[in-house]
Amino acid sequence: MFIQTENTPNPATLKFLPGAPVLEAGTADFPAPEAAGTSPLASRIFGVEGVRGVFFGTDFVTVTKADAVEWEHIKPAILGAIMEHYQSRAPVL
Repeated sequence: MFIQTENTPNPATLKFLPGAPVLEAGTADFPAPEAAGTSPLASRIFGVEGVRGVFFGTDFVTVTKADAVEWEHIKPAILGAIMEHYQSRAPVL
């Protein structure tokens, strides 16, 4: 699986494009780890230290990081969490 990334206007937020559907329709917002209980994918991503928010669209995941954390330190772990999720075939929600 090859996951592309795109910058967003907010330097604390990065868009991840897994090349597979994320949601069938609509969006889902997880502004804090406590909100991720309904989503195995969001829970995996929040398992990466420094992640502050997760948002799903139909074909993308955006992740917001803490200001004190650099993308180069957490991006590989986020990519790994997304790959592990898709390999597990667990539901997104």
